[in-house]
This record gives sequence, C-alpha cells and structure tokens, in this order.
Amino acid sequence: MRATAAPAEGNRMRLTVEVDESEIDKALDAAVRRLGQQVRVPGFRPGKVPRQVLEARLGGPEALRRQAISDALPDLYAQAVVDTDLDPIAAPEIDLTSGEEAGPVTFDAVVEVRPTVSVAGYAGLVVTVPHPEVTDTDVDAQIDRLREQSGELEPVSRPATDADYVTIDLHGKRPGADDLDVDDFLYEVGSATAMPGLDEELRGKKAGDIVEFATSLPGPEESGSGEAQVRVLVKDVKRKVLPEATDEWAQEASEFDTLDALRDDVRTRLTRVRMVQAQLALRERTLAALVELVEEEPPQSLVEAEVRERLHDLGHRLETRHITVEQFLAASGRDEQELLAEIRAEATQAVRADLALRALADAESVEVTDEELDQAIAEMAEQVGTGAKELRRRLEHAGRLSAVRSDRRKAKALAWLLEHVELVDEDGNPVSRDDLRADGSGDEAAADGGGDAAAGERGSSEVETEATSGTEGEQ
Repeated sequence: MRATAAPAEGNRMRLTVEVDESEIDKALDAAVRRLGQQVRVPGFRPGKVPRQVLEARLGGPEALRRQAISDALPDLYAQAVVDTDLDPIAAPEIDLTSGEEAGPVTFDAVVEVRPTVSVAGYAGLVVTVPHPEVTDTDVDAQIDRLREQSGELEPVSRPATDADYVTIDLHGKRPGADDLDVDDFLYEVGSATAMPGLDEELRGKKAGDIVEFATSLPGPEESGSGEAQVRVLVKDVKRKVLPEATDEWAQEASEFDTLDALRDDVRTRLTRVRMVQAQLALRERTLAALVELVEEEPPQSLVEAEVRERLHDLGHRLETRHITVEQFLAASGRDEQELLAEIRAEATQAVRADLALRALADAESVEVTDEELDQAIAEMAEQVGTGAKELRRRLEHAGRLSAVRSDRRKAKALAWLLEHVELVDEDGNPVSRDDLRADGSGDEAAADGGGDAAAGERGSSEVETEATSGTEGEQ
C-alpha cells in the first residue's frame, strides 16, 4: 500500500491511497471467512460455505469484491493516516477512484486535520503573580481572627454601630403568607445577613428603641418575594470585647505556649498558602497569556467534540451523585441554554489552549521519549488500579497511545514555558521563582502540566482562611 498526502481546500488534507491487488486478495479471503460464518446456507455448516456459493448469494464475484473492499477501507485508511503522519480531527470523505471490479484499488480520502496555529511572541511573555511574602500585618489579621473566636459580648449604653451585637424582637407581616415572628434574636449590625434594610434601621438605635419599615421578604413559593411591614424592638446593645494577645491567651487558644510561637506558626501556614496561590496563578495565567497569542479560530469540529466530552463528564458526575440535570439546573440558577453556552465557551478555550501548547511544543522541538511515555502509562495505571502492560495493551488496541504521548508532550511544553516567562507582582516588581518554591528545588504545583489547565483559582480569602484551620481546631 502506498499513500501520499496533499493539501486540500480549507483546513483539510487529501490522502491518495493505492492498494496492491495482493492486499485486495487478502481482504477477499477475510470477507469469505467472515461471511462463511454469518451466512446460513442449507446443506453447509457455518464456515464451510464455498466461495462460489457466497458469490452467488451476494449477486456475483463483483458484489463480493465490493463488500470486501468496503470492509477493508477503514483499516486501509487508518494505516494511510499513520504512514503519512496526519492528525485527523473528523471522519473522512472517502471516494473509491479505481479497482472496484478488478486490479489494484485506489481511493481518495479528504479529511479535516488539526490546524497549526501561531504563538508568535511567546518568548517575551510577562505574567503577574501574587507575591508570596507574608507581612506582619497579615499575621496580625489572622491573630485577630483567632481573638474574635475568643471574644465576649459586653453590654453598652451607647447607640449601636457596625460590629455591635443587638438582641431584637422582630415581627413582620407578609401579604399572602404567615406572619414573621422572631424573639430574642442576636444579630450583628452591618453583617447584612438578614433582611434588606435591617442594618440601616439598627444603626444609631439604643436599647428600648422601636423601628418600623417596609422591606422585601420571601413569600409563598408560587408568588415569590413581596413587600412586608416589619417592626423591630431593640432589647439591648453589646460590643464584642477581644482578649489581649498574650502568652496566656495563646496557651488557651492553641497548642503553643507563647504568642511568638503562635505567630510563627500562623506565618508558616500563611506562607505555604501564599505559595500555593502564587503557583496556581503562575500556571493558569501563563497558559492564559499563551492562549491570547492565538489569533486563529479553533475548528468547530474540535469544539463540538470537546463540548460532547464535557457534557458526558457532567452527566456521569451527576449520575454518580443521583442528581438529575433538571435538579442541577435549578440549584445553579441556570437554564439549559445558559449551561450549554457556558460549556461551549469553556470548550472553545480548552481547544485554543490545546492548539497553543502543540504549537509551542513544535516551536521548541519538545519531544517525549519512550521512557517518558512508559512513565506516563505507569502513572495512569496506578491511578486506575491496573498494570502498566495491560493499560498499554488497551491503549494500543483503542488507538489512544499517541494521545497519551501528545498529552505528555503538551505538559512538557507548558513546564518549559513556566520556567521562561518573566514574573512580576501586582506592582510590576520582579518575582523570583525561588520565592515560589518551598524548598528552593522545585515547584510541584506549577511544573505539573498534566492537570486541567483551565482549573479555576480559589479566592485568596478562602484559601487563607485555611492558614489557621489547624490552630482553630485545637482550641
């Protein structure tokens, strides 16, 4: 078999394949064996039907030949793709041009291939990352947070201000719904955790004051929210008194004997969190900057394939949690079209990232050795709980081995870029990579290019809350 590839219209290639008559004879023999097992002919056992009888049943030798060629075309096309090193992204359009009745067979296959995009300018990328430095002010804020948990409420005679706590009786009338009655409700002024307008009404009020105002409250499910008349009695006002940050308090609030030891522990935890944040930001913002260099629109066939895969993954996750799509949409406050639009946007960015990393790997001649491929398969096998040889066999059978190599190649390309982009903080000051490495030897979170490059970054306040979680749990 001989195959050649030439550009066709658009982002497509034309494969011209010539198959020797000897290979067609092998395909005919295979078709006879297969049909001999499938076709039931009176007087003959399965597998023992003569070729002439099969030809007669199918409509003649030409019909059997056409069937054999049709059966062989998928494998012939797949071999031609391998021989010409093409990267198709859609099903081919195959046209048999000669040999349908006799002699060598020639066919053309026009197929859309993965495009090569430009990432010109990648060598000069500048990425902004949060500086992992922890200041005394940061430590003070976390210590104050711990002190808040040990604070005690003390009555005051002055009017209420934000951060004060008030005990109130609250009564509201809602049209079409039961009245709202809450007694001895302890509420933090300014927290905005109750009904609209409550904070504004409580500011400046003292014990014994009564306020009345109109606000919006949830009504019956079928009618939604509605206006309600609310009456609030302020019964007392208290301020939270925090304990002094002393060694004695540190001993009560943590496992440490001194305040300095507690502060050192908080600083260590915060530094670890800041490093993780900076590493995640480095990886995500570097990839985003690379994707911004891509001006070409990704092929819709790739986007649609990514959309289908993401919808399949979502459906599987919901199924394992026994949640229907309707329940998921209701909980997320979206309709089906909004969800599809969101998934399509994410899929488009994922395809652009894929093309950008492939282009970078080409530009920097990044390759994956057989040893690196073996390591990747071993890691995958460990994750799914099987042997590396068995997984390789399954990957080869499914034609996925090249995809594994491609994924590892993209991971290496991203790791290369992470080590070569210029890093600055929010003020434009240079950031050393050593500041992002806990032990000065490597950056695991940033260098691991095998994960989801579009993973969302957690908020700083959410992650920093964990900096003192170990201390709080030991109070």
